[in-house]
Amino acid sequence: MLRVPMLFFCTFFITACQPVADDTFAVTTDASYSATLSQDGQHALISTASNGVQLWSLANKQLKYQWVHGAKNTSNVFDTAISNNNLYAATLASDSVAIWNMQSGESIGWWALPAYAQSIALANNGHALIGLVDGSVMSLLPSNQGLIQFLGHKEKINSVSISDDGQFALSGGNDGLIILWQATTGHPLQQWQLESRITKVLLSPSGLLSFASDIAGNASIWQSNDGLKVSSLDIKRRQMTFSSARFIQQDQQLLTGTPSKEVFLWQVDSGKRLQRWQVQVTKNSQNRGAVVYSVAQPSNGSIVSVSSQGLIETWHVE
Repeated sequence: MLRVPMLFFCTFFITACQPVADDTFAVTTDASYSATLSQDGQHALISTASNGVQLWSLANKQLKYQWVHGAKNTSNVFDTAISNNNLYAATLASDSVAIWNMQSGESIGWWALPAYAQSIALANNGHALIGLVDGSVMSLLPSNQGLIQFLGHKEKINSVSISDDGQFALSGGNDGLIILWQATTGHPLQQWQLESRITKVLLSPSGLLSFASDIAGNASIWQSNDGLKVSSLDIKRRQMTFSSARFIQQDQQLLTGTPSKEVFLWQVDSGKRLQRWQVQVTKNSQNRGAVVYSVAQPSNGSIVSVSSQGLIETWHVE
């Protein structure tokens, strides 16, 4: 007689632990390959399967620009980036990169790449970093056609990040190595090693903090100037990987997204987990999973996420 009430209680408890999004907006029903939110959460850049790359204004939920990276409207763009000052956007295909002016919608340039690309990051001056599968990173400054190839890694680059001023670069790859280097010269500044291949790296906008995580659930934050560890994220699971990350609250907190529908908020100085959310799966979707492509904080009391389900979700921060 006690089994039915107990089952009901457990089901209710699990459901109650999942916060519901305050607002949900379907930015696309098409299949998507990548999406990026702006630092202020006011724009979304999304690569779709059959409608090109779309830049959305989230304030009024309207399509601002639709871009075609290659010769056809079908997109081969698998990574995207937006500068933190909302002036530049970048689209990355396996063999090329394009940079766009977010104010006018015009193309700033298109460049072929010497090897298959993997990841892209963009500074406030349009300075782009492109991680390649051959273990190198291209550092491209469109304003003067400056180009540097960083060769500090020995294996495929999985993630790159750049400071707002375009001076500092962070890269991580299959070798488990995280390297902080000068983006304009290629000079190495700091180096850290994790146990397994790196899945995500992130520089704070100022470049003062460096974050990296690997596939084994190791994730740490370091001071960029002296290389000292600030904290390791208090991950309770055997494995956790991150598909997105962003420093918020004047670098006091870290937002992360995972390939398994989850968004986490962490305290930077302690690594303590503060809050967890789970993104939705659309009713008509045959895919019951969701990759959290990007996260941001549009205001002090909320955070926003965009996932592979094509949903922009806004959440309340306790």
